[in-house]
Amino acid sequence: MDRFRAMQVFRSVAEARGFSAAAGRLGTTHSSVSRTVRQLETELGTRLVNRNTRRLTLTGAGERFYHACVEILDRFDGAMRSVAEEHRQPSGLLRVSVPLVVGTLELEGWLPGFLARYPDVRLELSCDDRFVEMGGSRFDVALRISEGIPDLPLVARRLAASERVLVASPSYVSRQGLPRSVAELAQHRMLRYRDDAGYEPPDGAGRGRTQAEPGLQVDTIAALHAAALAGIGIAAFTAKTVAGDIAGGRLLRVLPEHAFGVRHYYALYPHARHPPLKVRAFVEHMAEYYRAAP
Repeated sequence: MDRFRAMQVFRSVAEARGFSAAAGRLGTTHSSVSRTVRQLETELGTRLVNRNTRRLTLTGAGERFYHACVEILDRFDGAMRSVAEEHRQPSGLLRVSVPLVVGTLELEGWLPGFLARYPDVRLELSCDDRFVEMGGSRFDVALRISEGIPDLPLVARRLAASERVLVASPSYVSRQGLPRSVAELAQHRMLRYRDDAGYEPPDGAGRGRTQAEPGLQVDTIAALHAAALAGIGIAAFTAKTVAGDIAGGRLLRVLPEHAFGVRHYYALYPHARHPPLKVRAFVEHMAEYYRAAP
């Protein structure tokens, strides 16, 4: 008996819950599938399936053997795919969802390099700050920025962490001056992203979040960035987002002695022992980009 083939047959029987359905999946006959399962039971010395006229169920031993078969077969398939992909380039359509800030303010930093590195990948990019449906016909991978690991039935790989900083334009500072403490933020015009609950310094600078009411509230980080550059008020961003603006003098740090929380960058994709090559390539590229970012 070909044990590897027998495991494939038994897995199909367990998942199809029947010999005929499994035979259809495998392109063989009912009698061949039934005979293979009987041979397995004989070799193992135990019954794997309960047979009756209405349905097929697995015994306790059958359930354990099924899970063992799945692990072995998936590992084998993954190993085959991994070796086969060593000399292949990622290709095909890759559907990616990114936060608006990554698809606008950060796009020139990561996209040209990815497309040059993987010319056979056709990228379909959606910019949206909401968590989105994964798999099916929607997206292959998503990037999200959040305070903690998203509670979703997905693989969540952390790519980077970035402290949150307060910034303002030189024109705003020349008009309104700089706050000297967290408490003084209440005397300034604060700009806030819609889903932001406030500014909470974790370094002991104050208790709880500031009570400063926002002078302007927007629903995209890109709009918040534009408002800050226009000198309208003080806003919070991840340091990675505004590193270039700070280095170029377009924005100035406010209360630089304090850190205002941390945001984590995650790549999210459906559970799989071996994700598609194009997904792995994108995730690794973004991890390298954020590691090298200021």
